Amino acid sequence: MNLKPLILLIPALTLCDGYRILGIFPLVAKSHMMLFEQTMKGLARRGHQVDVISVFPQKQPYPNYTDLEIPPISPKLVNNMTLDFVKTFFEDVNIVYYISDTFGNGLCEKGFENPVVQKLIKNTANPPYDLVIVEIFAAHCFMAFGHHLKVPVVGLSSSALYPWGNDMVGNPPNLAFVPNNLLEHMENMSFWQRLYNVLHTYYYRMYFNYYTSPQSDMIKKYFGPDAPGVRELEHDLALILTNSHLAINGPRPTTPALVEVGGLHIQDDDPEIPADHLKWLNESKDGFIYFTFGSMMQIESFPKPVLDVLYKSLGKLAPIRVFMKAPQPEKLPPGLPKNIRTFTWMPQLKVLRHKNIRAFITHGGLMGTQEAIHSAVPMIGMPLFADQFTNVDLYVSKKIAIRLDYADMTENKLDHALNEILHNPIYRETMKKVSEKFKDGPMSPLDTAVYWIEYVIRHGKTALRSPAVNMYWWQVALVDVYVFLTITALVIVFVTVKIVRFISKILSPAVNTPHSKKVN
Repeated sequence: MNLKPLILLIPALTLCDGYRILGIFPLVAKSHMMLFEQTMKGLARRGHQVDVISVFPQKQPYPNYTDLEIPPISPKLVNNMTLDFVKTFFEDVNIVYYISDTFGNGLCEKGFENPVVQKLIKNTANPPYDLVIVEIFAAHCFMAFGHHLKVPVVGLSSSALYPWGNDMVGNPPNLAFVPNNLLEHMENMSFWQRLYNVLHTYYYRMYFNYYTSPQSDMIKKYFGPDAPGVRELEHDLALILTNSHLAINGPRPTTPALVEVGGLHIQDDDPEIPADHLKWLNESKDGFIYFTFGSMMQIESFPKPVLDVLYKSLGKLAPIRVFMKAPQPEKLPPGLPKNIRTFTWMPQLKVLRHKNIRAFITHGGLMGTQEAIHSAVPMIGMPLFADQFTNVDLYVSKKIAIRLDYADMTENKLDHALNEILHNPIYRETMKKVSEKFKDGPMSPLDTAVYWIEYVIRHGKTALRSPAVNMYWWQVALVDVYVFLTITALVIVFVTVKIVRFISKILSPAVNTPHSKKVN
């Protein structure tokens, strides 16, 4: 037997560039986890060994992917949010404070106490890691693992960056034309809108930093008194990957350490549509509307008058059918129209790609609407909370969606929206153009993310870092330069005026010379 080829192969095997990567995603939000899970799976398929701390373990073993499952730390959100909860939460509670306290400080304190996390803190030698990946949202304390393990940290954001995110990598937000994503979408902002955008952004950035400052004490408690604070860790990030895209969010300035990977979660690896539902969709010869409020909301919790409007308007669409998510359909009021079929869970991307789909009724969640754009399905948006208002307004401005507000929705308004989205060709035609632009790129979003993550591992955490990270805001904004130039200009003008007056005084004829008197 010729062993020479095998002997030659041994050095290649020892030089394998597979890395060990730790992902820490303790937030109980399935929509957020979709992006993180697909990123980690993509790295695993590239031959890297990934360990993932989350509350969403894989249902089936996945090669090179190890779950380090932890129990839910924050409130359960999957299929558990009622309309009353949303109204109380978003009307009575300051959203940034809630994000900072519950999804930030609370997640850090309980997360660090978890035995799985404690084991990683205490055992730094086995297994070693080459990189740590964390979520950029509120619980930035977990960046401490990068400093603890002496490896770079990469951040993943399930949306465009919130107001407190840009400073971490020295990214210029340019508030003159980029509204922060806590505001409703604004195009071609007037002076007052730009002023409000600036004040709102800086206020909530300082507000977030203030309320998450206790995370520094938690880090020192669990990693030692010499551990850096949370703000230092944020400025030590090597890279942030954001779920935003040129085709949707428009052009905006970005530093090399901020990479847009919008649509990364759109991977066709879901299970098939259950046979009975698939048969119903295939038989929908006049088409169907897909209707869901995402992974969290219970549509059956809406007031009966709102559900009555939905029943009446959607019922009139027959023979067009409606495929509607209801986690607890038994709680829906009686009289569900015959053309509506409910389900509790569905492989969404496969439904949106079905040949008979005609429209998508959505709450405006970013993941689902990106899937609709990818599949070129026009939308009716009924935003309920968070960035959903911004998302829907953005899609309305692009003529790919119609907005309705459930609080003042009437049968006539819903009838009009349904008629427009189904029969006005502008929405489907525009959506096709946006979809083509969304899918057009030199690499897929996942390949882009994997490339830059590997780049950071190969070249170190400072390879993409902007010098702006280590500068004061007034230096980045050139305030000192403008002040110097202004003072210099004023001095030049002052000196010039003085010189001109002095010369004028010398050259001008004497105005007070006495005239001789005439003698008679």
